[in-house]
Amino acid sequence: MSDADRTPVDPDQWHSFEGGRLSAMVSIAKAAGNHTLKYFQNDQLQVDAKTDDSPVTIADREAEQLARKLITEQFPDDTVQGEEFAEREGKSPYRWVIDPIDGTKSFVCGVPLYSTLLAIEKDEQPIAGVILIPALDEIVAAADGLGSWHRRGDSSWTKTQVSNKESLSEAVFLSSQFDSFDERGATASFKELERQCWITRTWGDGYGYLLIATGRAEVMVDPICNAWDVAAILPVVVESGGKFTDWKGNPTVRGGDGIGTNGRLHDAVRALLG
Repeated sequence: MSDADRTPVDPDQWHSFEGGRLSAMVSIAKAAGNHTLKYFQNDQLQVDAKTDDSPVTIADREAEQLARKLITEQFPDDTVQGEEFAEREGKSPYRWVIDPIDGTKSFVCGVPLYSTLLAIEKDEQPIAGVILIPALDEIVAAADGLGSWHRRGDSSWTKTQVSNKESLSEAVFLSSQFDSFDERGATASFKELERQCWITRTWGDGYGYLLIATGRAEVMVDPICNAWDVAAILPVVVESGGKFTDWKGNPTVRGGDGIGTNGRLHDAVRALLG
């Protein structure tokens, strides 16, 4: 994006950017996320186990299928990658990355903190992302150089901004599932982060990163993650003034792990993770 375009612009004005993909990203994420509400808090919902024993439901599958359909109809040459189905290769430099329900365990338990994540990559780099919390009607949308924007319900978009806290002793530390630190042999790192931070909570998955972007938490760590878990996260956190990297410090969504912070605390977190 040229310097002339790097003025924060709210998502209602994104129609002309990236061939209409940015405005489409928001509407497609909403369509997919709203579809999940058909099954939310349904006592009859069947839960299946995937090969890695993680849960999946008809809501996950149908929401991803809907997003794929809408993307393909509007941008037939784009690649589409999602959690539940095989990647569809395209011819353009754009790739859409879908996580229809990030936090399926929360969804299955009737907890409203699950999210629908949608990202756009160009030439392998994330340039835009949406974190939608369907059950709370809360959304953050971000695009490279255009800012990160937050909206609840039908209210106006407001620019997001990470917190200005500069000490771990003031920080809210989040992670999706703490035993993931055990799985990668980082239990000691978790304990030290927990000891140094002000408070520790499992307000995780996409919702945790939304809290980082909107200044309500400072540190979110994923010891194990896939690209669809965090592709939307990098642009959201960065455009909010924060920082997202893998544990090695690389600004990538394909490192197998992730750290999102308000930026000021990023080096301190990385130092504790080793």
